[in-house]
Amino acid sequence: MPLDFAAVDFETAGPTAASACSVGVVVVEDGRITDRVGWLIRPPAGHDVFSEWNIRVHGITPDRVVDALSWADQMEHLLAALGNRPVVAHNARFDMGVIRAACFATGVRTPPLDYFCSLRLARRTYALTSYRLPVAAMAAGFEDFPHHDALADAEACARIVVHAAERHGAEDVDGLLETVGERLNRLQPQAPHTSVPMAFA
Repeated sequence: MPLDFAAVDFETAGPTAASACSVGVVVVEDGRITDRVGWLIRPPAGHDVFSEWNIRVHGITPDRVVDALSWADQMEHLLAALGNRPVVAHNARFDMGVIRAACFATGVRTPPLDYFCSLRLARRTYALTSYRLPVAAMAAGFEDFPHHDALADAEACARIVVHAAERHGAEDVDGLLETVGERLNRLQPQAPHTSVPMAFA
């Protein structure tokens, strides 16, 4: 089977995981990037206050998302971009948490995505002093990208996976994960009657 997957990255407006304000998706087919797409998101009500810290990190301000699609309205585009592929993110716990929390906050069904984590993959591929996205991407030969731009971060994540597959001689995602002792996980819905979690990255 070919090395097919979709890399995703979210930026958030504030401290809660539900406050998605931008997303980037990079599609890899047969080990090559075939599509890049990203857009702004209007965060859900109750999670739409932009913190000064987050603005400093990603540069997105409230005025930029006023006319953006809401989380519910953009879900069709997100799922179409991801397609029927395994999804990867760097620190996937954060990005899958954004999807789960934003769906919970807006009453949208959480999509049953299969996913894996390029941070965990990098730790099993490179000997680095840090496995933050810019450092791991540099090890994969992808440098000088605008970190915390969702689309650029998604591409950096994709480059790590492709490079790791080459290093491990893996032909597909399943083979790569098996080689490094990892596996695909399944995104599960937020449990009913629980609070929306805080963002953790």
